[in-house]
Amino acid sequence: MLRLGLTGGIGSGKSTVSRRLDELGAVIVDADAIAREVVEPGEAALEQIRERFGAEVFAADGGLDRPALGRVVFGDPEALAALEGITHPAIWSRTAERFAAAEAAGVPVGVHDMPLLVEKQMAGEYHLVVVVDTDEQVRLQRLVELRGTPEDEARSRMAAQATDAQRRAVADVLLDNNGSPEDLVAAVDRLWRERLVPFADNLAAGRRREREAVVTLSDPDPAWPAQAARAMARIHHAVGASVATLDHIGSTSVPGLVAKDVLDLQLGVESLADADDPEFVAALTAAGYPRVEGCVADNPKVDGDATHEWPKRFHGSSDPAVAVHLHVREVGSPGWRWSLLFRDWLRGESAAREEYTALKREAESRGPAVADYAEAKEPWFDGIHGRLEAWARETGWSPSPERA
Repeated sequence: MLRLGLTGGIGSGKSTVSRRLDELGAVIVDADAIAREVVEPGEAALEQIRERFGAEVFAADGGLDRPALGRVVFGDPEALAALEGITHPAIWSRTAERFAAAEAAGVPVGVHDMPLLVEKQMAGEYHLVVVVDTDEQVRLQRLVELRGTPEDEARSRMAAQATDAQRRAVADVLLDNNGSPEDLVAAVDRLWRERLVPFADNLAAGRRREREAVVTLSDPDPAWPAQAARAMARIHHAVGASVATLDHIGSTSVPGLVAKDVLDLQLGVESLADADDPEFVAALTAAGYPRVEGCVADNPKVDGDATHEWPKRFHGSSDPAVAVHLHVREVGSPGWRWSLLFRDWLRGESAAREEYTALKREAESRGPAVADYAEAKEPWFDGIHGRLEAWARETGWSPSPERA
């Protein structure tokens, strides 16, 4: 099942998006609703709250007096931690139950409506994060005029949440809701049709996204590093125990370099036996990065002198909108080292970037096929080993993975 994290600032229109996704066939797991459910009469968490905080936080009807409880924990970190220690396990257990039931029922898309997604640093737990993006002044106006919230209270509640910039940083999809409700619904429909359904279908089949048959080079995109960071967060969440290093490599990792719109990532493992573990493969597949069978080695790039291929494993992304090539190599192996050295050489040498750009453009002009493009670059790769090693010696370079 494709899992979406849905968030947005108060007054952003997140509930409109939830309703439309529900109508389209997704299951909605509302974090706020579950937080209320687990402290209803008869729930174990409610009795634990009574034991910890006493009868003074309960109403006459036996239900929780939320304002009274809020006054007790506000400004008291120890009391707040005690409350969270009671409610959070119940909330996460109920949440997991809801998603598991939906998946067992064959629901293709599960949506976690999670206001505190950014604050709780949960972005890596979802296949996609969808942020309802609404200007602060628009949200303030809606809260005051449509909900009747006093302006001071509305501003205070908005200030207590993550900033717009923080939400945008984790967003795979930004749904602009500065227009009409009809515009927002139309945007949700497009997202469902063009990305969510194909993504869910790929996940269910355990397959990677459909590959482009031809090469198209793109100008440098400042969004590439953020896209790579989000992908790496998901990969780390899926197989963190096996991750020794995790890096953004390849052309999209080099500022100012033209590239295919493909994110190359390198996952370093202590042994390829770890990468062949069925649990490792299954976890990456479930996260949206299925194994590509038959791709088990790189061509050695050492002036043609090497007689052995460089072993690796390879996974591709299931997301139809973002191409990710995940190269799994042993830490310290020639292929692992070369990928980092080549990236850093390009980052550090403008002449190398210009030379590589010219090569890419020439290869693109020879023919549109992906295989032809890759083959046209191989002679250049075969001939730069000495230059890379000379640069490494001159600069004192050593592998410095970005994430361990």
